Amino acid sequence: MLRGPITRRYFVSCLGGAAVGWPLAARAQQPAMPVIGFLSSTTPDTFADRLRGFRQGLKETGFVEGENVAIVYRFAENQDDRLPALAAELVSRHVAVIATAGLPPTLAAKAATTTIPIVFLVGDDPVRLGIVTSFSRPGRNMTGINIFTSERQSGWNSCVSWYLGLPASLCSPIRPMSRPPRLN
Repeated sequence: MLRGPITRRYFVSCLGGAAVGWPLAARAQQPAMPVIGFLSSTTPDTFADRLRGFRQGLKETGFVEGENVAIVYRFAENQDDRLPALAAELVSRHVAVIATAGLPPTLAAKAATTTIPIVFLVGDDPVRLGIVTSFSRPGRNMTGINIFTSERQSGWNSCVSWYLGLPASLCSPIRPMSRPPRLN
């Protein structure tokens, strides 16, 4: 409570405090940037082309890494025994979705969480591997595609889009024929 007349010094100090405080309050009210966790059993160099395609597909639908989406990469460096700890780390970071490539990282992510959505890419039948219960109803938090079934890509993209809240399209720049249809 103020007693007496307002001095110029008091007025300027209050104005300066408000000028500093308003941007901080406005920044605190902005929604958090979604974070995608990416888990692979290989090395970053081995997966470089596919990651470029992943980032390009996100960019084409409005997601630009570092601007409106963050991607946390975890590579086991060909040491699959590291995958459970890396998957647990992604879970502890509260990522919005975990993208996996290959059976070992998919199984590690599946064991690490039942709540965070997991979008996987495997080279064999995910039903036969026990990753999902069926193609039409994968169950729990798992969805994905095997690389030999291109007609499943649009369904996979729909799931990624839903988890991020905006349309997404994932493709490989070195295999343009594998480019899935864009979703509106």
